[in-house]
Amino acid sequence: MESESGVGVHRVPWNKGKFTGQKPPLKLREIWAIRTRLQMASKVRELAMFNLAIDSKLRACDLTRLQVQDVRHGSRVASRATVVQQKTQRPVQFEITEQTRDSPEAWIEARGLKSADYLFPSRLHASPHLSTRQSARMVHRWVASIGLDDTAYDTQTMRRTRASLIYRRTKNLRAVQLLLGHTKLESRVRYLGIEVDDALEMAERTEV
Repeated sequence: MESESGVGVHRVPWNKGKFTGQKPPLKLREIWAIRTRLQMASKVRELAMFNLAIDSKLRACDLTRLQVQDVRHGSRVASRATVVQQKTQRPVQFEITEQTRDSPEAWIEARGLKSADYLFPSRLHASPHLSTRQSARMVHRWVASIGLDDTAYDTQTMRRTRASLIYRRTKNLRAVQLLLGHTKLESRVRYLGIEVDDALEMAERTEV
């Protein structure tokens, strides 16, 4: 393409200098490294969000829209929660581990949040809750804080992490499908980085 002066105009590709394609999940030691740094820095909100992102395996758009009543029943954060996914309009259930329950509980108490409040309210008047862009910035900060290249990770990393750890232990694709709320095999293997042919073979072994 040339400008009116005849000088060529070179457009910079949108993905120059960026990693594209599937984002890797976090390793167990990386999870603990980030968690420890957030605890030491007393980042109560970010620790709650990090732990829930790992446990829930929710998309960023669903994680940021969580309300207190979604995870807390009565005076304590529940061991399980169910939310309707914004993308599929299908419910998905997830476990909230004992360690994770402590961090959102501390955040709710520190902020004085009520049952109908968003769990992660925005500090900006334009939005009642954190945006997916704000959550993405947090992910980049988290991974950069432990020396990882933050351009290789994003919110998809958080969604994939626990599912990938479970798959490595069990090789059970059906379990991962339920955990991620996927309806198609292709969706499962895309998040796990498995070849489709291998996935079909594994699925045949795990299906009852």
